[in-house]
Amino acid sequence: MSRYRAQQQASVDEPEPNPQGEDHVPDDEQQDENDKDSQPSEPKGDYLNVASRPFLMKILQKQGDSKVLFADKVLKFTASGKMKRRNLIITDFAVYIVDPETDGLKRRIALAAVDKMCLSDLNDNFFSIIIPTEYDLLMASTRKTEIATCLFEAIKTSAQYELEVSFSSSFEYNATADLVKEVQFEEVEGGVRTRILMKK
Repeated sequence: MSRYRAQQQASVDEPEPNPQGEDHVPDDEQQDENDKDSQPSEPKGDYLNVASRPFLMKILQKQGDSKVLFADKVLKFTASGKMKRRNLIITDFAVYIVDPETDGLKRRIALAAVDKMCLSDLNDNFFSIIIPTEYDLLMASTRKTEIATCLFEAIKTSAQYELEVSFSSSFEYNATADLVKEVQFEEVEGGVRTRILMKK
């Protein structure tokens, strides 16, 4: 990935304004999604085995999609800071967010609509996908580097431009059209402390 740059900007998903100013994210919640295979020796791509899950295949086929480049469980953060378990699927055309409890499609984002990806430069699991025409996605996964690589390559191939990927110790994201939050990362003994702050 040639355009990795350290800048300050990022993003979230389902709009739910939070009257509190700050969200503290527990370390154990960040980690528990993918503990069993947190650092595979070789990228596998489809960790959900989408082809064996009829409800996922139905969602993709309904959208005219079939080629799965990446699929895994992630934690998605709402605008209010709530954590939701979701399935993240990346195809050669779009990004899908699926609710694993209801098997329902929560969101589909065309690759061409993705402008940027923001990641912390510390050893944590946070990443944000910036979608200028909509609100953004803030998620956590132990496979964030593989996700960034997959998204970069998919966009380069299908949309024919290079996704900007930026690393920083803090970044902002648009939780809704009118709500901006900032994610801050601080290295502490035993790990990384993450805070999500409401921007004034």
